[in-house]
Amino acid sequence: VQLQASGGGLVRAGGSLSLSCTATGSVSSRSAMAWYWQPPEKQQRALVAVISSDGRAAYSSSVRGRFTLSRDNATNTIYLQMNNLKPEDTGVYLCNYVSARAYWGQGTLVTVSS
Repeated sequence: VQLQASGGGLVRAGGSLSLSCTATGSVSSRSAMAWYWQPPEKQQRALVAVISSDGRAAYSSSVRGRFTLSRDNATNTIYLQMNNLKPEDTGVYLCNYVSARAYWGQGTLVTVSS
């Protein structure tokens, strides 16, 4: 499984960005997919949002109400709409494909200025 992420960039606090991630290879639309956040200069990753095959999404408390995760099973793509961004949202966002093993995308940088 290969994951290709796009989106991200620099935005002011209160602004919006959209991320997308497409899974290719031996993928199944029955697998969940997720976005993780890795803060600057840190190794640990935190779950931002996860979406099941039937489109049900769950969010971390820090982004609930501001971020929306959706998916297109026809293209094995997930979309993360990020609204009302805050400086503490700054970091690398990594796409994750949930399977017997973990697959990770290359990450895309989101920078929110105050």
